[in-house]
Amino acid sequence: MEHAIFGGGALGLMAAYRLAKAGQTVMVFEQETVAGGLAAGFRVGDTWLEKFYHHLFRTDTTAIRVIEELGLGERLEWSRPRTVSLVGGQIQQLDSPLTLLGFAPWRIDERLRVAAVCAFLKVANPRWLEGKTAAAWLRRWMGKRPYEMVFEQLFVSKFGALHDQIALPWFWARLHDRTTRLGYLRGGFQQVYETLVERISQAGGKVLLGTRVEKAEPLEDGRWQVQTSQGTWTVDRVISTLPTRLTCRLIAALPDDYRARYDWGQAYGAHCLILALDRRLTDSYWINLCDPGFPFTGLFEHTNFRSPAEYGGRHIVYLGNYRPMPDPLFTMSKEQVFAEFLPHLKRIVPAFEPEWVQESWMFKAPFAQPIVTTEYREHIPPLHTPLKGLWVANMFQVYPHDRGQNYSFELANRLVKELR
Repeated sequence: MEHAIFGGGALGLMAAYRLAKAGQTVMVFEQETVAGGLAAGFRVGDTWLEKFYHHLFRTDTTAIRVIEELGLGERLEWSRPRTVSLVGGQIQQLDSPLTLLGFAPWRIDERLRVAAVCAFLKVANPRWLEGKTAAAWLRRWMGKRPYEMVFEQLFVSKFGALHDQIALPWFWARLHDRTTRLGYLRGGFQQVYETLVERISQAGGKVLLGTRVEKAEPLEDGRWQVQTSQGTWTVDRVISTLPTRLTCRLIAALPDDYRARYDWGQAYGAHCLILALDRRLTDSYWINLCDPGFPFTGLFEHTNFRSPAEYGGRHIVYLGNYRPMPDPLFTMSKEQVFAEFLPHLKRIVPAFEPEWVQESWMFKAPFAQPIVTTEYREHIPPLHTPLKGLWVANMFQVYPHDRGQNYSFELANRLVKELR
């Protein structure tokens, strides 16, 4: 069978790799010039750095197995970087059961209550939580004060006006999947995607970078015609790993009832301003901003997780955001974004000066964060569409887990089993 795969991210490349290994013919179409999708990297000196901050949890067992399968296992390193929260203008460590029990802004009864809720969510079946919003449920069971002091602003900064509509199973996954030890691939996760491209090519497949899919349509003989910015191909099967909404735009033949149910919902875009400093900014890897008014969702100092020596002595800081795609942030220049962020950086580190910044980069991506409301589950498309030979697999289908490399690889493996 000849397969056209739309999208060269983790899911598309893993599906292509599995199919190519099984003797199938595959072509991957990726509009970016670098493979990897949301997990893709860029060069900083002699190494790769992710455009959007990434790490693995111990629970990411599929991703760990893939890294080992590709011969990169000796590069996977684990550590326990420090995660903190900015609460009332003060940095507080909050990244384990022990630090929760010692969390000074909460009274002891509040700490015990939050600990009990977290323990319940760690063992709960997410199906028990269907139909409930995270905001209302957490406020009720954690207590109004603990919820509003720490969690509410995190929801607001990530989801804006939709913060009180996020489904509780989404929050369950964020807590359930998390571990204190984090993994990183020495040299960057881009090595996974470069290796996948190489293995696909060795098995006779093709990965066409810089190639945008423009439309696809079924032919009378049961095959598919795929039109791209680099030419037109005829194949037996189409696998779209693009967001369902984009797939519906590209494939006019999808029926109206399919569109009504699955061309649904919202997704925010991702935005990252990355700074390379000449010195350390903080002593923490991950800073949750629980105080209101910040124009970014969090500060992530990558070189408190990895050594600055890996990046030529640069100290790498991410300022991350999720915003609705029409948000003005996505049209601002890097200089405009930095000027807007600067006063808020000084709220976190008053001594910070712009002269510390030696280099900077900015990246953005659409459809990066699905908005998981209580109706979300009813709108998850099946892998096989009503059209013969058309399959859909994307981040929308990893529910209740959040987007990530691990669940993309896992879904790719499930898809290939169904295809066979």
